[in-house]
Amino acid sequence: MTEKPPVVIVVDDDESFRTFLTRLVGTVGLKTVSHASAEEFLSSKPPDGPACLVLDVQMPGLSGLDLQRELAQRGRPLPIVFITGHGDIPMSVEAMKAGAVGFLSKPFRNQDLIDAVKEGIAKDREAITRREEINDLQNRYESLTAREREVFALVTGGSLNKQIAQQLGTSERTIKAHRAQVVLKMHADSVADLVRMADRLGVVAHKN
Repeated sequence: MTEKPPVVIVVDDDESFRTFLTRLVGTVGLKTVSHASAEEFLSSKPPDGPACLVLDVQMPGLSGLDLQRELAQRGRPLPIVFITGHGDIPMSVEAMKAGAVGFLSKPFRNQDLIDAVKEGIAKDREAITRREEINDLQNRYESLTAREREVFALVTGGSLNKQIAQQLGTSERTIKAHRAQVVLKMHADSVADLVRMADRLGVVAHKN
């Protein structure tokens, strides 16, 4: 799948500063989109590729920190570089604990902003990759029948074919057939591979 080009989203109520940030980010070849408020950004189409928010801390309406919390609640937290002319240490600590990649006070070095933005995009690219991998894994898991899911959980819990057969009230030969289907459908190379998949999926490892 071809990756969508990364985008830097500038959210600041100061038009002249938005223009400055857009031009600065553009000097390193990155596409930018700008919004005058957090509400305007929230009503826009979410980015479909790697993105980083360059966000003013204090704005009319929703503040930068409010927007950070809102994105987390919506399940699509974006890497954020906060910019402020009057931030304090508790504010920066709160922002960084919530996952911000940078908290820059004006005046800042242009290179510091560019470095933070690049770090944010790299983090979001990794997060997108992880989400896609989990979605793919979930789709494979959902292709299993109810009995194959039972076998999957028992195998990854450390049970042997004979033990699984006894627990499920069937033959060892039948369990071997189910197990082969699980390996095939999950695209697993080994039991250890299945165990890692179970861990990522949150499948409870049953033991006999």
